[in-house]
This record gives sequence, C-alpha cells and structure tokens, in this order.
Amino acid sequence: MGEQHDVKFPQEVIDEYAALGVDLPALFSAGHLGARMGVRIVEASAERVVATMPVEGNTQPYGLLHGGASAVLAETLGSVGAMLHGGSSKIAVGVDLNCTHHRGVRSGLVTGVATPLHRGRSTATYEIVVSDEQGRRVCSARLTCLLREVRPADAEQVPATN
Repeated sequence: MGEQHDVKFPQEVIDEYAALGVDLPALFSAGHLGARMGVRIVEASAERVVATMPVEGNTQPYGLLHGGASAVLAETLGSVGAMLHGGSSKIAVGVDLNCTHHRGVRSGLVTGVATPLHRGRSTATYEIVVSDEQGRRVCSARLTCLLREVRPADAEQVPATN
C-alpha cells in the first residue's frame, strides 16, 4: 500500500488499532492507486482528513488536472474519515460519490480537505474540498460510505503490524 509514515492520527486512535496489531498508517494510506497518483495524507481524524496530490502525472489530454484524479483524492479522504469514525469494528464502503469541478489546474499541488456532514451508526457522509496552491476551489465533492461490521474475511485484508 502507499506509505504514509508521517500521517498525524489522534493518540486514542493509534492506541485502539495498536492493541489489535494493526499497522494504522498502512491501513489508512492512500492505497495502491493513491500512491501511483502521489496522494499524500498529512492529517487524519474522523473530524478532518487532509491530503495533497500533484497535478503532474494526473492530467487529461488538455494538460488540466483530470476530474477522475480529483474524484480519487475525494474518495480516499472521505473513506479514511468514515473508517476513523466507524472505528476498528467497522469498515467503510463508498456508496455514493458526487464531484463538481469548478476550475482547471495545470501545475503544482492540490490539497483536499474532508469534513463530516453526517456521522451515523450505518453511514457517514463527508464533504471534500479540493483547492489549488492559491486556495482557490478546484472541486467540491461529497462521499457517502456505508459502515458495516468487520467480518472474518475482512480481517484477512487488514495490514498487520510488523
């Protein structure tokens, strides 16, 4: 998975997952796709998830940031927030993603910030704002995740602490 060794997690969350033998930074990384796209999660809690992504390498034929790249960033951040909200006994599965693209970006980094709109027992919805380096909104997204109980087969997919 994507390496995210410098992610800032709340201490109580680190402790909860460490007690289960789970490598929290690997579990809440950007994953293989996010790693290929250069997504770097810099802050993660159920209240706020922040990451950056380079525009270079994530463009469409006109040289603009690809809308799908913004969607990958948004779904990654919303999913991380939902999983942190659900805790170690639940997994988050995206069921609805909506993205509105406001402006094109040709270079630099974009930053995504996910904040909760709803955090319930069975669903969590996050708003994700993607901005350019000047703080201008590039994309507004909303992700809803289903929170379901971890099943034994799910536990086999969780990265273990070495």
